[in-house]
This record gives sequence, structure tokens and C-alpha cells, in this order.
Amino acid sequence: MSVEDRYFDGLFAGSEDPWAFRQRWYEQRKRAITLAALPRARYRSIFEPGCANGELSAELAGRCDRLLCCDTAAAAVTLARTRLSLFEHAEVRHSRLPGDWPKEQFDLIVLSEIGYYLDAEDLRHLIQQATQSLTADGQLLACHWRPPIEGCPLNARQVHDLLHEHLHLARLVLHQEADFILELWSREPRSVATLEGLR
Repeated sequence: MSVEDRYFDGLFAGSEDPWAFRQRWYEQRKRAITLAALPRARYRSIFEPGCANGELSAELAGRCDRLLCCDTAAAAVTLARTRLSLFEHAEVRHSRLPGDWPKEQFDLIVLSEIGYYLDAEDLRHLIQQATQSLTADGQLLACHWRPPIEGCPLNARQVHDLLHEHLHLARLVLHQEADFILELWSREPRSVATLEGLR
């Protein structure tokens, strides 16, 4: 992360849910759109860096055989572990990216509200690591708040432009509205309907 850990530690020192993931309809709706955007009903292995308190993680856990999450804030890791304690196939690590990128392979990587906390160099490094971690049919979903965030090196548009430039994967999903942008890229370029023999 290009933003210092003390920024995130400060957020969680004041609240167990600093972005109101549980209360705000905006966050609940965005999670629903994120889950609906996934082209597969189930994944073998999902990686969610920057999991915060684990609200999206708990939804992803129901869609995979193995879930790995991480966060740079110790308090967030503790909260996420509690949130995911009922899922035996879920693991939460205390990691700072891009340096602590896991060595495992994943068929889905979810970058939700994390890209703009990295500068362009760190984000390019993360994209390279993500590409190397994707399985032969792997996918990457990115979702980011569009208005600028004070103290962040990048905005959502810059994050998604860099992803599109360096992933070199087919884009299957593009959802954009005033508040956020969501995109999904895949090594398997065929649509859901095509894979089901409807086209």
C-alpha cells in the first residue's frame, strides 16, 4: 500500500465499521451488484485483498471452495476473522500489498475499493502479481468509488485505466454509475450465455 498503515489503523480505532458497510443501503446494494456481476455461480479459490471487516468476504465465502482475504490493518484482520469464523474454508491474513502478495493460484481476485490506496508504480506491481496468480480460466473483478478521495494517490478512473492497460484480458463486465465503477476481466472470454450453449 502506498498510503501508510496509520491511516487505516486510525479508521478502525474509531469504529469497527468505518465505512458503514453494514448499515448503508449504498454499500448493501453495491455488494449485491458485485455478486451479481460474477459470471460463475461458484469458484474454486477466491482472493480478496483489502477485506476490511469482512462484510463482502462473507458473501464471497458462499460462492467458493476456498477464500483467502487479507488486510493491512490489524484491527480489520481481527474483525474479518470473527466475521468469517463460521466458514472453515476461509482464511484471513495480516498482509501489506503489494509486498506480501500470496503465492497461491486463484480463479477469482476481487479488488474492491483498494486500488486508489496504491500509487501507479505499486498498482502496476500488484497487477503483475495478480496476473501471475490467476489460473488458466481466472478472473479479476475491480470496483471503486468514483469521486476523489483525499490523500489517495489515484482516483477510480486512473485505477481502472491501469488495470485495463496492463491486464491484457477480455473484459466481460462493465458497470458504471455516478458513485462507482465495476469491471470484470477474464482469461475465459466467452459470455455466460455462450458457455451455457444459448448463443
